[in-house]
Amino acid sequence: MKELLVKNYNSIEGQKLGQDGNEFTVKPVIPSEDSIKCSVNFVEIAPGNYAYGYHYHEANEEVFYIISGTGIVRTPKGEIIVKTGDAITFPSGPEGAHVIRNGSETEKLVYIDFGAVTVPEIVHLPDFGKIMVVGKNGMGIYDEK
Repeated sequence: MKELLVKNYNSIEGQKLGQDGNEFTVKPVIPSEDSIKCSVNFVEIAPGNYAYGYHYHEANEEVFYIISGTGIVRTPKGEIIVKTGDAITFPSGPEGAHVIRNGSETEKLVYIDFGAVTVPEIVHLPDFGKIMVVGKNGMGIYDEK
């Protein structure tokens, strides 16, 4: 971080992300260009959607804190249900693989995503057989094998 920040969830402009009809919104607390050691985002997921896709990091760890709603987290050991007030941690490596989806048919899922920032970083996307390589000056997606 480059400076002390106070941000309110309700006043941060969100950026819609998604693919193949799936959509979620990210509201950055610490913008990626200001992230040195950690990143923090509010994430909103509408019913029937998920955020980011199933993945794991080589170096970075993540923590989600559920602000409101119910989430279903896919992990290598099966699905875990998380609800308002829960925190869930994801270590680096295959054992930390995860994706969270909204478990409600009517209520928006809102959580805070805290993550370490290590560059360069390799993110594995097992469902697609791809890896994403992230560096200071950009990123690329490549076949894993």
